[in-house]
Amino acid sequence: MGNLIRTLDLRGQSLSAAQIRSLLPRASLDISQAAEQIRPLLESIESNGVSAVLEAAQKFDGFNPEPLMVSQAEIDSAVSALDPELRSAIEESITRVRKVSEATLPDNVRVELATGAEVTHRWQAIESVGLYVPGGRAVYPSSVVMNVVPAQVAGVQRLVVATPGQKEFGGRPHPTVLATAGLLGVTDILNIGGPSAIATFAYGLKEIDFNPVDMVTGPGNIFVAAAKRILRGEIGIDSEAGTTEILVLADNTADARLIAYDLISQAEHDDAAASILVTNSLDLIEAVQIQLQSLVTQTHHSERVAKALSGQQSALVLVSDVAQSVEIANAYATEHLEIITADNDAVLKQIQHAGAIFLGAYSPVSLGDYMAGSNHVLPTGSTARFNAGLGVHTFLRAQQVIDYSRDALATIADRIDQFAKSEGLPAHGAAVQARFTE
Repeated sequence: MGNLIRTLDLRGQSLSAAQIRSLLPRASLDISQAAEQIRPLLESIESNGVSAVLEAAQKFDGFNPEPLMVSQAEIDSAVSALDPELRSAIEESITRVRKVSEATLPDNVRVELATGAEVTHRWQAIESVGLYVPGGRAVYPSSVVMNVVPAQVAGVQRLVVATPGQKEFGGRPHPTVLATAGLLGVTDILNIGGPSAIATFAYGLKEIDFNPVDMVTGPGNIFVAAAKRILRGEIGIDSEAGTTEILVLADNTADARLIAYDLISQAEHDDAAASILVTNSLDLIEAVQIQLQSLVTQTHHSERVAKALSGQQSALVLVSDVAQSVEIANAYATEHLEIITADNDAVLKQIQHAGAIFLGAYSPVSLGDYMAGSNHVLPTGSTARFNAGLGVHTFLRAQQVIDYSRDALATIADRIDQFAKSEGLPAHGAAVQARFTE
């Protein structure tokens, strides 16, 4: 049997970041093309409201999702029916994410530049936020936790969850998603999925008295990402989250079996998921190949996993040393980075670009997906070079409050006037000088 995943030998090669990303390409996802496909739908929802939403649901999902607003009775019923052990796990996840979120809530900062001259940097919560929870191939109560908890900690006043109905539940949202939202105290839930949900967040639905929100967060498929791209500016967005990706940076001290499990764990998300190992150990690569051959056939989504591992986006990469491993990791800028080496802390100090970093054999990505206390909504597609994962900061915006006394302004009035004249904007200076003349 041939290898499930390709091996890429980069030993002794000096490569630019662009060259590294070309050798490890993400799966081909053309958001621009998807955007053109869904643009008529978004325009129709803006113009026609509920009727357009219902038409799209019937066309794409094969059922009528009415009523579009989930009742409190539905939410309460889902909470009551929730398996006690699963409820305990969800509640523990909520507790941990809330604790980390509260600890990372930034403080306002007041700066006194001189007597009577103050600038305060304060943080204000986004007033209303739409939280999208995908359906499809998996159920994501964890996404409810990861989106809702930091928004609540930030102080968002109005939280609305949108999630697609499921045929197996009579066109209603998955009960576990509803139950998780209920445990968090969310009362506004839309039974709408895909780009229709994003359009509803942006435009509202007058027929059911649903008002637009200011921002939308949460992952989704390529069409959800495309809708976010089109509507950005109409509403704020967190990111255009793409398919999941993991890069394991390891040396010969790592356990091949555990690495294989971690690569599989992300590959089961999607055919286009990226699973990458970067190591200076040929023995480790060979051992991981052997483990994958055995473990993939045993996993629940074996066909999906095999397709993801065999895709161009996945690879076992052989390098000269740990320094080259770090170079590749920084260039790739992965969503999830696992570091399993003889000196994890030393490697960590050299990492610049990653969505979330998992240190050691006992900090797998799966831990971060559910129970670490960190957030699993993370930048993909190399956007970790300039984007951060979801957190309290996502739901805050900075404001500067300027408070100067008459005397404080007087001391710099002439300098402001000179600045204004140099820019050809004398009225700016005049607006200051007028405060000291009759």
